[in-house]
Amino acid sequence: MAVVDSQSVAIIRRNRPGTKAKNFYNWSDESFEEMDSTLAVQQFIQQNIRKEYADIDNILSPPEGQDEGVWKYEHLRQFCLELNGLAVKLQAECQPETCTQMTATEQWIFLCAAHKTPKECPAIDYTRHTLDGAASLLNSNKYFPSRVSIKESSVAKLGSVCRRIYRIFSHAYFHHRTLFDEYENETYLCRRFTTFVMKYNLMSKDNLIVPILEEIQPGESDA
Repeated sequence: MAVVDSQSVAIIRRNRPGTKAKNFYNWSDESFEEMDSTLAVQQFIQQNIRKEYADIDNILSPPEGQDEGVWKYEHLRQFCLELNGLAVKLQAECQPETCTQMTATEQWIFLCAAHKTPKECPAIDYTRHTLDGAASLLNSNKYFPSRVSIKESSVAKLGSVCRRIYRIFSHAYFHHRTLFDEYENETYLCRRFTTFVMKYNLMSKDNLIVPILEEIQPGESDA
């Protein structure tokens, strides 16, 4: 009888069809050095989020020697992926009849850039258009043909994406606060995004109108 060395058995890091939600990602963590894939940075970020979504400092800390442009790009892709979850929840109460404009406070009304000429859109349409536009840019072979090396001219486009998708957070916070709080408590997504754009100077502080970091009192646990 052949003896199989348990040390040589490859771990398949994939959720098989039919896997129950409680068993998703039921495999051991892998060090960044062991991630032999062009998607290693994405995998590393997602692994750290699953490990502890509230540990923002750890999630945003790149591996030693990691290219900063790729690191910022992969984080922005991840933010867009997770913002789709918030967009789905918004659909339940953010109706075109009630939220006829993409607004935050009374001082902020945003025009949708998805049209030939930027114009006002119902908030839920703005949200869909913005996430679709971000996905289109971030998956563009013209600007981002590689996941391991990115031109500086392409990295420069990330700030514009950040400003646009942040408006989804601000609308949800000021107009759908209960829904926003529920999603934020499950993901810390707005906290992480705000810390991210401040760390890499991707947005002006004047535009960060959701006081998410100010609401964390000194000594409050991030758990």
